[in-house]
Amino acid sequence: MIRFLQTPGPIKKIVLGGMLIVICIAMLVYLIPSGNGTSGNSSVQTVATVEGSDITATEVRNTARQMAQQQAARYGAQASMIMPFLMQQATQQAADQLISKQILLGQAQHLGLRVTPKEIQDELQHGRYAATFFPGGNFIGESEYNEMLTRADLTPALFEDSVGNDILIGKLQALIAGGASVSDSEVRKEFAKQSTKVKFDYAVLKQDDLRKGLHPTDAELQAYYESHKKTYANSVPEKRKIKYAVLDLNQVRGTVQVSREDLQAYFDQHRDQYRVPEQIKVSHIWIKSPLPAADGKVDEKAVADAQHRAEDLLKQLKGGAKFEDVAKKSSEDPGSANVGGSLGWIGKGQTTPEFEKAAYALSKGQTSDVVKSSDGFHIIRLDDKHEARLKTVDEVKDGRRSKRSDRPDPEAAEGCAGCAERSRRAVDASQGCWIGRRGRDGKNSGDQLRLLRPQGYPARLGTGGAVYGCGLHRGGQISAGDGAHIAGVRGISVARH
Repeated sequence: MIRFLQTPGPIKKIVLGGMLIVICIAMLVYLIPSGNGTSGNSSVQTVATVEGSDITATEVRNTARQMAQQQAARYGAQASMIMPFLMQQATQQAADQLISKQILLGQAQHLGLRVTPKEIQDELQHGRYAATFFPGGNFIGESEYNEMLTRADLTPALFEDSVGNDILIGKLQALIAGGASVSDSEVRKEFAKQSTKVKFDYAVLKQDDLRKGLHPTDAELQAYYESHKKTYANSVPEKRKIKYAVLDLNQVRGTVQVSREDLQAYFDQHRDQYRVPEQIKVSHIWIKSPLPAADGKVDEKAVADAQHRAEDLLKQLKGGAKFEDVAKKSSEDPGSANVGGSLGWIGKGQTTPEFEKAAYALSKGQTSDVVKSSDGFHIIRLDDKHEARLKTVDEVKDGRRSKRSDRPDPEAAEGCAGCAERSRRAVDASQGCWIGRRGRDGKNSGDQLRLLRPQGYPARLGTGGAVYGCGLHRGGQISAGDGAHIAGVRGISVARH
């Protein structure tokens, strides 16, 4: 395949075009959100899954932090002030970068491209890392090498894998670019585009100087206005005055009573909402299986070596080694190794079938033997377990009462005071508005009610004895205005905001 792409000819261009289309389609597929932003791990969030590999929120944060720090270095003493803004800006860029990188790695592997340990060593010794790890051509030493990577929150395996991935992507880019050809006419056209210069004369006219020489007559102004009437249509927005009601939310809440029968009826109608599925809290040590070669075959010797390493780690655990220490040192799961192998709480259907079967068969505190799954070899420890159950009415009643308390009784609204019919007409005329409570300290307390409106132009105003008032423009614009206190409301719905 590679030799074919290195030979000239029209067929090669068709093949390269097809490869680029496949890569673009793969990027579209993987960049469409799957609707599931997190994995079963409560502590490790999965942003995307590309080519079978998870891109975690931790990876995105670390990459975004590096990008933000590089940008912040240009701002000197002000760097710490703008760092939050730079982090926010860099987060999306980091996610896109990691997803694109994983897609390119997958395509490179599909084409049979590989990176050898010798190539990684050459890159470290003679490439962009040479000055850091091989100053003057001499290695800095294993201990200092590990210490530098630790300060960067990396392990040698993770760092060298990253270097290998960069080499692999470079090979893919070289393969595609190597087959591209540029004609002489295209070179001349681009040269002319970048080198062409224009010389021109210009004059600077100041608006104030021009106005000094302009003295239009009333007739000229009237004629201009008549010919441009359409541009002045609706230039002055429509305004409306409204009347609004002040409701004391605490007073309304005090009139609502939720009986035991109400709670039981609601609970019976919504039982499925209160079912708690069976969950287990697990930790694991993961030794990955080697990926298949270009011909689809798996190196059985490499598989046996991976299993042997997993069995050695199990022997260490049985010999008294602490599970968390072994996981941090030897687990190949970058998402859980740094937290002692903890995957947090997971449910059924969130792991491979072999992993799930072994994990759910364990007792609390028990560690499994080496479990072979489709993605490698695992040593699993069950940290805790919650059986599937249905919550009781007593467990959910407080939340239900809170919801019911936020729903005022129409009779209570009617009983606030008189003037009910006048209030209804006022609210209908205003098309509804937002009302909120202001505390004695002059600040908004956060309690707000919304008068539901059939069509509606929402406006914000305060309540609780200090009313801001509101005016209303069509199209949602709001201006200050005077409102009248109305004591009661009838014939409208009141909902908590």
